[in-house]
Amino acid sequence: MKISIDEIPLTPKEILFSESVEELNKIYSQSSNRDFGFPASLVVELRYYRAAADLFFEGRIRGELSGTCGRCAEEYRFSLDQPFDFVLIPDPGKAARKGAELHRDDLALSYYSGDEIDLTPLIVEQVVLALPTKPLCGESCRGLCGSCGVNLNHESCSCASLTGDQRMALFRTLKVGR
Repeated sequence: MKISIDEIPLTPKEILFSESVEELNKIYSQSSNRDFGFPASLVVELRYYRAAADLFFEGRIRGELSGTCGRCAEEYRFSLDQPFDFVLIPDPGKAARKGAELHRDDLALSYYSGDEIDLTPLIVEQVVLALPTKPLCGESCRGLCGSCGVNLNHESCSCASLTGDQRMALFRTLKVGR
């Protein structure tokens, strides 16, 4: 979605729209990291306004995503309901920023130039930031057996009970007490 800078009011304006994120499916399908799948679009609630030349955006992104569990390698679905906010300031130009030292506060800023703001890359960025670092189907996921590969969430494995951890074999032979 694109918003003309001249149409951004001084008082907050709220809109609800559907944003296409098919670009994310292309990026994730071409990489070796195929942990997530995205719907054709996500619902975006957006509130935006301006203060002089600075533009303020806040809202929520909602949708159903799919993930591949990092423990058991099974696909699962999860809901994304992520609040966001960002500020865009006029681009001072590359020449002005080239020799300037970055400060901590500058890292939260983004720049804009031109007559309109394309929200798509900004929303895609917010979605990527909202994704879990390691996708898990659940906190209690037991994963796969390291020996035989059976999914421990669905069936028991006798590998661990038969062999145990060989690094601990010496301690199992020790007698406790005097």
